[in-house]
Amino acid sequence: MRAMTRLILGLASILALASSLRADSTAGYYRFPSIHGDTIVFTAEGDLWRASVNGGAAQRLTSHPGYETSAAISPDGQWVAFSGQYEGPVEVYVMPLAGGRPKRLTFEGENALVRGWTPDGKILYATRAFATIPDNQLVAIDPQTGARTFVPLAQADEGAYSPDGQTLVFTRYSFQGSHAKRYVGGTAQNLWRFDAGATEATQYHADFRGVSRWPMWLGNRIYFASERDGTSNLWSMQPDGSDLRQHTHHADFGVKNPQGDAAHIVYQNGADLWLYDLKTDQTRRLDLTLTSDFDQTRETWVTKPTDFTTAIALSPDGDRMALVARGQVFVAPAGQGRLVEVARKSGVRYRSVSFTPDGKSLIVLSDESGEVEFWKLPANNRGQPEQLTTGGETLRMTGVLSPDGKWIAYTERDDDLMLFNVETKETKLVAHSKFQDFGSPDLDWSPDSKWLAYAMSADTGNQQILLYGLDSGKSTPVTSDRVISSSPAFAPDGKWLYFLSDRSFNSLVGAPWGPRQPEPFLDKPTKIYLLALADEKRSPFQPSDELVAEEKKASEKKSDDEKPATPATDEQKPAPSGDKAVAKVDGKKSDDADKKAAADKKSGDDKKKKIEVKVALDGLAARLWEVPVGPGNYASLAVNDKAVFVTDRDAGADGPASARLLAIEIKNKDVEATTVLGGVRGYQLSADGKKLLVRQSENFAIIDAAPRAAGDVAKSRVNLSTLRFPYSPRESWRQMFTDAWRLHRDYFYAQNMHGVDWKANLQKHLPLVDRVTDRAELDDVLNYLISELSALHTDARGGTLRPFEPQIAVASLGARWSRDEAAGGYRLDYIYQSDPEFLERRGPLLTPGLGIKAGDVIVEINGTPTLSVPDAASLLRNQAGRQVLLSLKPAGGGEVVQRIVTPVSANDAVGLRYTDWEYTRRLEVDRKSDNTIGYAHIRAMGTDNYYEFVRQYYASANKGGLILDLRHNRGGNIDSWMVARLMRPAWMWWSNRYGLSFPHLQNAFRGHLVVLVDAWTASDGETMANAIRHLKLGETIGVRTWGGGIWLSGSNFLVDRGLARAAEFGSFIPGEGWVIEGDGFTPDVIVDNNPARAFRGEDTQLDAAIKRLQELIAKNPKHLLPTPPPLPDKTLKTWTPPKR
Repeated sequence: MRAMTRLILGLASILALASSLRADSTAGYYRFPSIHGDTIVFTAEGDLWRASVNGGAAQRLTSHPGYETSAAISPDGQWVAFSGQYEGPVEVYVMPLAGGRPKRLTFEGENALVRGWTPDGKILYATRAFATIPDNQLVAIDPQTGARTFVPLAQADEGAYSPDGQTLVFTRYSFQGSHAKRYVGGTAQNLWRFDAGATEATQYHADFRGVSRWPMWLGNRIYFASERDGTSNLWSMQPDGSDLRQHTHHADFGVKNPQGDAAHIVYQNGADLWLYDLKTDQTRRLDLTLTSDFDQTRETWVTKPTDFTTAIALSPDGDRMALVARGQVFVAPAGQGRLVEVARKSGVRYRSVSFTPDGKSLIVLSDESGEVEFWKLPANNRGQPEQLTTGGETLRMTGVLSPDGKWIAYTERDDDLMLFNVETKETKLVAHSKFQDFGSPDLDWSPDSKWLAYAMSADTGNQQILLYGLDSGKSTPVTSDRVISSSPAFAPDGKWLYFLSDRSFNSLVGAPWGPRQPEPFLDKPTKIYLLALADEKRSPFQPSDELVAEEKKASEKKSDDEKPATPATDEQKPAPSGDKAVAKVDGKKSDDADKKAAADKKSGDDKKKKIEVKVALDGLAARLWEVPVGPGNYASLAVNDKAVFVTDRDAGADGPASARLLAIEIKNKDVEATTVLGGVRGYQLSADGKKLLVRQSENFAIIDAAPRAAGDVAKSRVNLSTLRFPYSPRESWRQMFTDAWRLHRDYFYAQNMHGVDWKANLQKHLPLVDRVTDRAELDDVLNYLISELSALHTDARGGTLRPFEPQIAVASLGARWSRDEAAGGYRLDYIYQSDPEFLERRGPLLTPGLGIKAGDVIVEINGTPTLSVPDAASLLRNQAGRQVLLSLKPAGGGEVVQRIVTPVSANDAVGLRYTDWEYTRRLEVDRKSDNTIGYAHIRAMGTDNYYEFVRQYYASANKGGLILDLRHNRGGNIDSWMVARLMRPAWMWWSNRYGLSFPHLQNAFRGHLVVLVDAWTASDGETMANAIRHLKLGETIGVRTWGGGIWLSGSNFLVDRGLARAAEFGSFIPGEGWVIEGDGFTPDVIVDNNPARAFRGEDTQLDAAIKRLQELIAKNPKHLLPTPPPLPDKTLKTWTPPKR
């Protein structure tokens, strides 16, 4: 009986295990569902799948390596429309629900996102391809003919029609980009209504500032997802907005991407799909599986590891290099030899690497323990790894090992500089920075391992060099806090400390007089210095003089006096060097001689090892010398016994991607900087000072560390051509998820994580990772995790997505056209305009001499009739930047003419449309103000956008008013440049004999200022608007902005180069608290551009700004030039003696 029981239990266990394995191996991550009757279609593994509402195994509908998403089943249940990437761009496709070849409907080059179907069988999709200012618009396209019908709304993203097709309920804004639960900023999606024939759209529930989206008009109610209870759940209302009802009560992940039919709504919640029954008001999870080989979870090979290289190291004698590629560690020889796979674990990320002094081991940072800790790995992969540090609570940064191998100096994300004793495993704090200096450690050890030099900012904000003594346990500043110093490096003999310092302040700009108030530009501010650590009285670069010569003679004489008086015997003579150094006794090799030679070598090595660095801290800062070469844009200093090495770059907005590696030979005459190698992205000096590891592009080379040009380094390149390695995607995804969690824990500006239990948040979302089947799904899980912080500037993006070919781009002529059967081609409805004085933004059809005008009909493109294809845009595929022959019928009649044009890319076409919007705004301001008001639109706050300010602001500086248009400003970090110029007062005036008076400060704006903002004014654009208000520089008009008040650096890269951005720098104003974040900037005067009016070309906000400025100018024309006082009469008759 017991045997039978054991057998039954054993079979039950086997069946349970089999069931578990079957479920685990076939469960997927389900997104973007659609429903019709008993059939649902959804996305998993980047493909479309079809399944039953009763659950079970799903069938694959598409298999292309690109992504197919946003499926919508037609009202008759015969077709499924979706957004696909079959040729690269995301376009609209349609295919039979039963399966079949997809048909491409759009050729726009934008993200054409399917939103559903109209009651009369057209596909509704959102696109920016026809908007001037970048906004999504809704378009209905006939799947049979390709004919488009534009919904007459300037801003509309998600939408659903009433059953009679007469009313559209829609979300005005598209998703704002950051994943933040309970978001209430200006771009919070909310529901609007637009009736056929209406002149304006109306908003539902304007009193609710949170997110309501994904509308579905089902029967006589409108269903949608809303965060009214703090989590996205299903709600419904009557078409007039009354009778609000909540239908689901998820508190975990919430309702995402719902779609419905007459009976059910299907939606994503976490990794699963759920079904809501409209009749019973009940919801249930669908038990679905995928019949798939899960190809994207199979072992994957990295074939170009240099694309993922994040750390390198040179061995002590320069015979090998180590590198970290996609988080794994390898050692490659300088010449022939074995390429060693030191550490390769898919679920572990190694962050840094360095050799131990004996070259036998590597010190790395690894997250294998769950936190980022230092580990010791055998460089030849023969031996066991050893974890060195424990107890990490924050991200550790790159460590620098002492020459004796006993200490690791490293920094932590919380800006602590630490010392770790490799033998005792003890850790001590060296310094804490108040200014976040330790993101990229600037450290160097003395040759005797007794002193650590590091750079850290003083209270002045200037970085200075400090020396930490291991014996004293104290740090001493050795450079001034009045200037910036960096990159300390000890000389090999321990007598000198070299460093870089910005002390050359010569402006390339000679004076502030001239166009656009030229500002000083301090190019090449950095010089190279050295400090005498003890009593050295002369720099090795100091020229010889007569006193030096006398000292040398005296020294040589003393040396001669100390020589033996009797001649040396044979035994006393030095042995020959090299291969001939073999002593013989009676014709035989002498073992004693060998031993003596070995002892001598050991003695010499011991002398090198026993360098004792003497540091006289008193007066150290005064023992300063300059390396006698000119200043430069230097960085990354290193020194050996022959030369000083630095990199140098040409000045530029962001600096060139590569630099020149310079060497300055250590000598006392004819000192100059020699270019060792150009195009260098980084370099390292070996511990023995004899070799350099240099990186050029994706190549690495090991060359001699000598003060001369390296020449052709091709023969010195490290051969990494055979470096390929596999990884497990599932293990890697889990590592990346935990890594992103850790990065947010350590980088997010608020230590309290906005009150979120961050450890519990990890455990909540980890199970979702096990369901992931492709990289895009991992981003979805990461965004679930990040959203709990309810902060902007946070999202996960990029990474190694499934590659596919071909990638065929769509080109553009810079115009809108429409199919005209009667005219025999495509009629140019509108050609996007641009400022004729700035040619870089001129469209292809505006080239002088073409004579192409709106109304002309394009009958052929490269000889192919435009009416022979469903969409003439398909004839422009792969034509960007290439000459294209157009055959046109002139609008006024006449013979067909041929013209050669060069289409632009779809991305450049976005800029052309945007330029048209900007240019037409300026013309409108000129017209309505009679040229008395200036206009400047700033698209973003990046370095390149300063061009827009200069181009537009200075042309308006003398006008009575200025409209600074920050609508749709995408943010950046240059607001202070523009604010500083707007703050310049005209406190004095200059007058000469003939010309007009002009102000001091130069180009001071003296008129009235109005700033326009809208919901898409973001980040630094919001900061600038807030600055205008707080500094009382002008007034603001528009609507509440995005709400991104926490800035970031964008440095949180994952192992596959994906980005998990954490918001790092919160902004506050004393007395007001944290500003802008999550809520947005509210302008002084609220004026909205209704999406229906805006579609018809009206700009209510711009009109309001013009009107307000006209009022201000009429009341106070403060821009007018003042009248100079009467000229002085200084003749004798007017002179009176001055009184004391």
